[in-house]
Amino acid sequence: MSLKLQVIICSTRPGRVGPSVAKWFADFSAKHEGFDTTLVDLADFNLPVYDEPQHPRLQNYQHEHTKRWSASVAAADAYVFVTPEYNYCPPPSLINALNYVYSEWNYKPCSFVSYGGVSGGMRSVQIAKQLVTTLKMMPMVEGVAVPMVATLLDDAKVFTSNPLIDDSANTMLAELHKWAVALKPLR
Repeated sequence: MSLKLQVIICSTRPGRVGPSVAKWFADFSAKHEGFDTTLVDLADFNLPVYDEPQHPRLQNYQHEHTKRWSASVAAADAYVFVTPEYNYCPPPSLINALNYVYSEWNYKPCSFVSYGGVSGGMRSVQIAKQLVTTLKMMPMVEGVAVPMVATLLDDAKVFTSNPLIDDSANTMLAELHKWAVALKPLR
């Protein structure tokens, strides 16, 4: 039985390139035999800054947007966050979405496909990894960094990978699958 992998588009700003990079990765990961891949866009959930009256650990959600987000997160066995870097940090939309729920993330592995300028978004990933560990998630060392992402987009903003990026994606998916299998009994 395949494990459920969510590829999450983390940027919600207008004009973002995240959907293009995420679509490439979702298509790429769909070829992996061990995962059933779903593409998830944070923009579709329209999460305001955290507005639940109780701690997320209690799972006593009052708002429909939280209930929808909780169900989405709970449905997956592993996650790949497709994220840019904003001022050396993850986008606020990712931090907010991570903080919205708690138990739904527990004992699940995650990895990152980051993109940006020279750093390829890696500085934002390092900060995000600290946050996911407090949600009892296991972030992979392996990841995919896309430096100078604009050079890999055509005029229609369609992302085209290269062999280095593809190799990183294969390595990351193999490791993510190992951890998803290993952590499943804890869930």
